[in-house]
Amino acid sequence: MKTASAVLLALFTAACGANHVSLQRLLADPGHYDGKTVVTTGQVKGSAGLLGYATYQLSDGTSQLTVVTNSGGAPSDNTRVEVKGKFHSAFRLGTKSLSVLEEEKRSPLGP
Repeated sequence: MKTASAVLLALFTAACGANHVSLQRLLADPGHYDGKTVVTTGQVKGSAGLLGYATYQLSDGTSQLTVVTNSGGAPSDNTRVEVKGKFHSAFRLGTKSLSVLEEEKRSPLGP
């Protein structure tokens, strides 16, 4: 039964055209994911909005990524969310990278 569930999940993910990737993996290899649609999860740590646009930090406890959106505003701090969007890597300098996830869809997750 577990195998069937895993196969169905893999098929659903492939059909959606997005890969689920941890924040840590995204930021460890930003060039690989640049321009690709990905799905990731984390907890909101700070947000701001202005004139219909919003930005928030998504954290998994080890890594943090800036997410930008132009629909629905930013989620509340400490909310766990799953975000689908286009990943953009501006540049990498040593171990630091400037990367942003352009939100396409957001779903709240349980505590």
